[in-house]
Amino acid sequence: MIIVTGSVNARPEHAEEVERLSLEHVARSRAEPGCLLHSVHRDVEDTHWFVFVEHWTDKEALLAHFAVPASGGFVNTVVGLATAEPSMEIYEAERLTL
Repeated sequence: MIIVTGSVNARPEHAEEVERLSLEHVARSRAEPGCLLHSVHRDVEDTHWFVFVEHWTDKEALLAHFAVPASGGFVNTVVGLATAEPSMEIYEAERLTL
């Protein structure tokens, strides 16, 4: 499984727009093949901070997600509404049985 985490700090005047765009992106992404989880969370201490958590079946599914034009469009739009470049980290993980 592939786990992706990301975050973006919206400029205060654009926080509501970033939330709206993020929810649209999450809903669209959830329908893609190989998407196990796609969520956005708004920080309760800093309401301009958005955190994304994604789970994908494999690298190929994630790469297909990145190739969707709407995914790139989302990132490009949010960059223009943010205080800095969004961050993203990608991990390969396997479930542990304890």
